[in-house]
Amino acid sequence: MIQKDLELERKWQALRLKLKEAIGRKPKDMNAVLFMIGVQELGKGPHSFSKEEKQDLLHIAICKVLSLSGFYELEGLDEQGWPHWKLVKQLPHFDILEQEKLLKMHVIEYFEQEIDL
Repeated sequence: MIQKDLELERKWQALRLKLKEAIGRKPKDMNAVLFMIGVQELGKGPHSFSKEEKQDLLHIAICKVLSLSGFYELEGLDEQGWPHWKLVKQLPHFDILEQEKLLKMHVIEYFEQEIDL
């Protein structure tokens, strides 16, 4: 188990370094990476977002990355072009550290499959 955790952390740090090369600065935490994914998935390019929109972007990112394992499914876009997701498979009950590991695994997979970093 410790070996898997170390490997996950190695991949996570490598992803953050690749993102630094791509955008010019290293994302400081999971929320920064999720925000980037949310902006990417929204597809409107970078611009100023309200606090509520930033929260929505994090939600979009979480749903997108967890959709890779079938937890969420895209329902469609609203009239402003924002994606809406529905939960299709119950998420496991994890503590905060296990939740973060699950997200890290899926974020890494997202960048490997969708972005090709």
